[in-house]
Amino acid sequence: MTDLPPLAAVRAFEAAARHMSFTKAAAELGMTQAAVSYQIKVLEERIGTPLFLRFPRRVVLSDTGQRLAPATSEAFEQLRTAFASARAGAQAVLCISVVTTFATNWLVPRLGSFQFAHPALAVRLDTSTRLIDFAREEFDVAIRTGDGRWPGLAAHSLLRAKFTPMLSPALMAQAGGLAAPADLLRLPILGPSDPWWRQWFDAAGVPDPRLEERPDLQLGTQQLEGTAAMAGQGVAILTPAFFAADLAGGRLVQPFDLVRDDGCYYWLVYPEARRTVPKIRMFRDWLLAEVEAAGLLAA
Repeated sequence: MTDLPPLAAVRAFEAAARHMSFTKAAAELGMTQAAVSYQIKVLEERIGTPLFLRFPRRVVLSDTGQRLAPATSEAFEQLRTAFASARAGAQAVLCISVVTTFATNWLVPRLGSFQFAHPALAVRLDTSTRLIDFAREEFDVAIRTGDGRWPGLAAHSLLRAKFTPMLSPALMAQAGGLAAPADLLRLPILGPSDPWWRQWFDAAGVPDPRLEERPDLQLGTQQLEGTAAMAGQGVAILTPAFFAADLAGGRLVQPFDLVRDDGCYYWLVYPEARRTVPKIRMFRDWLLAEVEAAGLLAA
């Protein structure tokens, strides 16, 4: 590719040939007339022949310039079309990286209203717990848990990551009822190595639940732990906001009012530099309104 001339010189020639004026080309490109003349000189030296014949107050294309101008204009038009298409395609798809339980138990059931409001915008979800690199991956926004301090990212708090034990009504009946938090230890505990369990038992006044002695069934997400709990497989520690429908429908029971949190929130994040991108702004405004309507914002 070393035989290609500098793009700036080609760009100056294309504009000057189209306008038949160095002055008008300079105005279009935001350059001085002298700068346009210099860039064309660079191109002429590279080719080895004049591209314009210079007369007082006007220029005309040389024979070589006349042969080169149509192909150059066509090439720039193809570039403009390609970049316009790429820009339109990028603006037509919103790519979201989101933790699994937030996606399945909260976001997806509401996402239809966003797509109804913005029918021209397609939405693609990627559910995972890994931290993404916006500079290297094609995501527009992400929903993650943490303290909200990520350099270079705008962060909007959605809801506090609260937790409390839940189980199926059948398992609770099998246990003969649960009078005190320590009674949970008579039942299978799902994910006993989860730090939330020890924090909750400490707050409940059960200082040594000996969770490390239990079989450690790790399902990886609250969604799977909630499903196992509904099937009567044990007691799970879950975020009430994600299982409100299951609690209301009687598929899960929250045996104690005690709800704790570890100071972390779920956050909507995206690169600070992309704050004003229309599709990001539309999703941000919609999501914050949905969280507020659900009574969860900053709760």
